[in-house]
Formats: sequence, structure tokens, C-alpha cells
Amino acid sequence: MWGDGFVTAAGKRLEYRCWGDAPRDGRAIVLLHEGLGCVALWKGFPEALNAATGLPVLAYSRAGYGMSDEDDLPRRLDWMTREAVVVLPEVLATFGLTRPVLVGHSDGATIAAIHAGRVGGVGGVVLMAPHFFTEEMGLAEIARAAEGFKASGLAARMAKYHRDPEATFRGWADAWLSPGFCEWNVEDVLDTIEAPVLAMQGREDQYGTLAQIDAVTARVQSSAGAVILDACRHVPHLEQPDAVIREISQFMQNNAIYA
Repeated sequence: MWGDGFVTAAGKRLEYRCWGDAPRDGRAIVLLHEGLGCVALWKGFPEALNAATGLPVLAYSRAGYGMSDEDDLPRRLDWMTREAVVVLPEVLATFGLTRPVLVGHSDGATIAAIHAGRVGGVGGVVLMAPHFFTEEMGLAEIARAAEGFKASGLAARMAKYHRDPEATFRGWADAWLSPGFCEWNVEDVLDTIEAPVLAMQGREDQYGTLAQIDAVTARVQSSAGAVILDACRHVPHLEQPDAVIREISQFMQNNAIYA
């Protein structure tokens, strides 16, 4: 089923797209998107990553995103953990990926870290702009986006990529802004990651401080490196794609991933 289509996980039909040849020996790069992302919003990054590394690449849209089935809203406070330990393992099993390299962005990076720490069995983990705990500045940015959602034209822009843009936006914003979420913290998953880790963040990231990256380098006991990109905000792989692909390729070479 390598190609484009839909895969079923946790009872939801999820869209997916693949780049490169079908994986052998359970090895491929798996992309996990951000809180408002989907397959299409990776844009040219997966193709470029496949070309640079020679490895097959898989991306899928979580429930409530892109053309996947709608999600069950409102989301529970532990929704990222559920994605990591229930949904992602089913997706990987469907494609026979027993040793993936997880490349996650924002919420997707958190999901990648939780999976690596709680489930394991990954060849490497790349965390772009991850979140392990809430920060006032990030919550304030989400609140501003929520307040201006209708007037900003964001709904119209999102409609190009998502089946139900308002549900997609509300599912993300309402989860982060729910009263109980301010105490959310999953730093402990970093303590049990056994695979090599690369953490990347833009210095001008508007959704998180470098304290998120510091948590990675302080707590991961395996090989853990960090790259801070100047003149970069929250989306490194689209703002500085060449640098990000170069760093990922070097990370895989340095740690003999798939050597």
C-alpha cells in the first residue's frame, strides 16, 4: 500500500502519502505534523528529505486534519500521549515499520518524543520546535490566534488543506487553552528515550522558548544534540529547509542510523 491513500488507526481513516521506494527491513522516515498541519502542509520538505537521505518517507494526517476522518472533540488533556502510544503504533504496524526515524514538528515532535520514550523501537528522533510543558508566551500566542480566527482570514487559508478548517482550528486551540492544560507536562518521557535525538528550534519561535530544547539535552540519556536556527520562527523545515535537511542528514550519519 506504499503510495498515497488512507490507513485505518484507532478506528479513524487517516490520509497518508509516501515518497521514495517502498521501505525494506522496516526502515523509513515518518513525519508527524504540527497542531494545524497535515500531509499537504509539509509542502516540498518530504520530497527533499527523501532525495537528500535516499530513505523512504511517510507522512499522514491525524484525525481532524487534512482529509482524514474528523476527530472526537473536545480532545482529552492526554491526547498527544494517546496519539503516541495508540494511533502511531497502529500506523507503523500497517506499513511494517519496525525501526522508523520519527521527524516531528511542534505537537508532532511531542508525539514523537512520547512514542520514543514510552513505546521505543525507533532508529532516531528529530524534534523540531517541540513542546514538553506549557509556557505563558506560547499560550498567549494561541489565545491571540483564537481571538482573531474569523477576522484574520485563516479559515479560508486552512480550507485549502483541511476538510473542516474550523473544527481543525478549534480542536487545536481549545485543547491548548482548556483550563486544565496549563499544568500539562510530559518531560519525563525524555528520561527513557534510548534512540539518538536531534532537537531543533528557531531562535525567534513564537510558541516556545529554548527551555524546551534545554529539557531535551538535560534529560535524554542517549546521544542528544541541539541546533538553534537564527532568523527562524516556529516552522524550521519551511523557513530554513536547506539547513534543516542538512542537519538531519548529518545527524543520521553521525549516529550511524541505518548504516
